Amino acid sequence: MNRNHLLYALPPLALAASCSEHPQEPTRPNILLIVADDLGMGDLGAYGGTAIQTPHIDSLASQGIRFENGYATSATSTPSRYALFTGLYPWRNADAKILPGDAPLLIPTDIPTLPKMMQAAGYNTAAIGKWHLGMGDGNVDWNREITPSANTVGFDYTNLIAATNDRVPTVYVKNGLVEGLDPEDPIQVDYEKNFEGEPTALTNPEMLKMKWHHGHNCSIVNGIPRIGFMKGGEKARWVDEEMADYFVAEVENFLDRQSSEKPFFLYYGLHQPHVPRAPHARFVGKTDLGPRGDAVVEADWCVGEVIAHLEEKGLLENTLVIFTSDNGPVINDGYYDDAEERLGDHDPKAGTRGGKYSLYDGGTHVPMIVCWKGHIASKVSPALVSQLDFFASLGKLVGGEVPEGLDSRDYLDVLLGKTDAGREDLVLEAQGKLAYRSGQYALIPPYEGPERNITKNELGNGPSWRLYDLTADRGQQSDLAAEHSEEVERLKASFLSIVGDYYKPAVEEEPLK
Repeated sequence: MNRNHLLYALPPLALAASCSEHPQEPTRPNILLIVADDLGMGDLGAYGGTAIQTPHIDSLASQGIRFENGYATSATSTPSRYALFTGLYPWRNADAKILPGDAPLLIPTDIPTLPKMMQAAGYNTAAIGKWHLGMGDGNVDWNREITPSANTVGFDYTNLIAATNDRVPTVYVKNGLVEGLDPEDPIQVDYEKNFEGEPTALTNPEMLKMKWHHGHNCSIVNGIPRIGFMKGGEKARWVDEEMADYFVAEVENFLDRQSSEKPFFLYYGLHQPHVPRAPHARFVGKTDLGPRGDAVVEADWCVGEVIAHLEEKGLLENTLVIFTSDNGPVINDGYYDDAEERLGDHDPKAGTRGGKYSLYDGGTHVPMIVCWKGHIASKVSPALVSQLDFFASLGKLVGGEVPEGLDSRDYLDVLLGKTDAGREDLVLEAQGKLAYRSGQYALIPPYEGPERNITKNELGNGPSWRLYDLTADRGQQSDLAAEHSEEVERLKASFLSIVGDYYKPAVEEEPLK
C-alpha cells in the first residue's frame, strides 16, 4: 500500500421499542451506519448531556449498546472517514487530510473497501449525505459525470455533498452528476483565485446573513460565506436550511426501493453540527445554545425520522443501526454564530480534553451506539472500540471476504454486546500527528506547534512524551510520564512497533523529570 496515495413525527417511546432486551441468534441484517459531523458525547442525553434534548438518539442508546470508549481514528473528518471505509489507519495514506471541495478521490479504486465487501456479499449499497473523501481525478468538471466517485469504491447509489457545508461547490452530487444543473449555467470552482466580478465576504459583506470569524471569506452562497470560490450552477445550489429534509427524504426514498430479497448497507452522513450551522426554521430556538445546539436537535430529528421509516417499512427488525461521529466537537470553527457566547455550562466533550483537531482524548473519543431489534440487549459497554474495526467486524457478520493486511480487526462480539473484550490498543491521529491509546493509558509523543489553534481547542503539542491514566484522569490533567517512566518506555515501544518509520520526532525531546 502506497502511503501517498441523520417536527418529531415519532415520539421517543416508539423508538424505545425499536430494540429488544432479549437477544436471539443473529441473521444477516441490513446495516445502517449513521455518522454525525463534529458531534461530541456531551451533546447527547445518553452520555449525560442536559442542555440539548436528543430523545431519538438516546432511545437507540437506551435500547442498544452505548460504548463508553468508542473512538474514531482521527480528530478530523477526511482521515476518519478514510479509515472507516478502508479499514486502514489514515496515516498510512499521506494524502488523508482535510480536503478541499475539488480534491480528487482519496480512496484508491483498486483497494478493498467496506462497501465493496458488502456488494460482494450480496448487499445493495448506498452513501447519502456528507462525503469529504474527494471526487474525480484532480481536474473535476462539475458539468459532466464525475469519475472516479463514491460509486467507484463500492456504492451502488450515491447522493452526496462533495466536502463540507462550508466549502464549495454547494451542490448535491447524485451518482456522479450534479443534481439540477442547468447546462446554460455551468459550474466553475477554484480554491486559489476568485472569478472576475463574483462577490465574496470581503468585497460584499452587505450580502451576508452569517458573519465569518476565520477562514470563510470567499464565495457567498445563500448569504453564507464559504471556503473556496464558485461561479455558476445557480439552480443546482443547495439551501442550507433545507439540507436536513433533503437528505432524510433521500434516505427514505432509498429504503422505499429495498426488497426483502436483498439486504442493504447504507451510510448516512449527517452534516450537523458542522459549520455553517443553519438548521431549518422549525428547529431555531429549540435550545439556549444558539445554532449549534439547534443543529444537534435537527440531527436528532433526522435520526428519528429514519428509524420511524424503517419501522413503517417493516425493515427495522432486521436492521443493525450504528450511530457515531467522525471526530470530537468544536465550538467556534469559522463563523460568528454565538456558539461560544451561549455555551454556558454545556460541555460537548463530556469531560475529555481537547476536541476536534486535538491529540488529546477529546479529539477522537466519540459517541458510539449499536442497536439491533431482537438481537442486542440494552447495555453500557466499557470496551475500547474503534470505527476502524467496522470493516472486519461487519464482514464477519455478513459472511463477507475481509482481506489480510488491514488494520481493521474483528470485534463483532463486542459490537453485539457478547463481550467487553475490545481492543487492547489504538493509534490515533490529528492533522498528521499521532497519539496512542493502550488500556487505561493515553500516550502523546512530543510535537512542535502551538498549544491551541484558532478554534481554541487544545492541540496536544509539547516537548516531551506525556502519559495519562484515562480511568483516573478523564480530563488528562496529570501527566504521569516522569513517575511512570518504565510504562512510558513500554508503551512507546508498542506504539513505534505499529507506526514504524512514519513517526519521526518533531522536536528535540526533553528528558523525563
